[in-house]
Amino acid sequence: MLTFAVAALLLIMIPGPDQALITRNALVGGRSAGLLTMTGGMLGLSVHVSAASLGISALLLASVTAFTVLKVIGTVYLVWMGIATLRSARKRVQDGDGSEGDRSLPRAQCLRQGFLSNALNPKVALFFVTFLPQFLPDTRHTLASALQLSAVFVLLYLLWFTLYTVTVDRFGAFLRRPAVRQRIERSTGALLIAFGIRLALQH
Repeated sequence: MLTFAVAALLLIMIPGPDQALITRNALVGGRSAGLLTMTGGMLGLSVHVSAASLGISALLLASVTAFTVLKVIGTVYLVWMGIATLRSARKRVQDGDGSEGDRSLPRAQCLRQGFLSNALNPKVALFFVTFLPQFLPDTRHTLASALQLSAVFVLLYLLWFTLYTVTVDRFGAFLRRPAVRQRIERSTGALLIAFGIRLALQH
């Protein structure tokens, strides 16, 4: 369990689309927006956890067509989010927005963005199908163990990104300075597009 927890935490800490979205929303909408985005991401993980534990993810990954469809949808979503973020940053420059944050992100939008960033990512399904079984006992009754390990992964995700969101918000006065915020938004948009392209190349 300890080995799994350490390995899972290291994987969670690797930057990905959900971290990019949490950073962006925490800067724009404050701590609550970042936490809501994280909650959406956790719900997206829960979809893959349930699917992997029940064997559905294995069926998905065994079908080239199903995997490709999910990959295309996930790619389009990430690229679209990246372009929207870049356009938002450009509009902020054109409008001469010097505010420290409009704090006006709808709650449903934050939840939806976090949820879709994980739920539509077949690489997350791939992770639970390939990584998780390495830590399961060599018995027939593996469902309970799979759910237990998955719960640990989701809990670590929750703890890490709660700390991350609080840290981003704590340094909000600096990070929301117009010049800094514009650079972060541009970087976030470019990263989301890059994540989308990388997902499109996933086999």
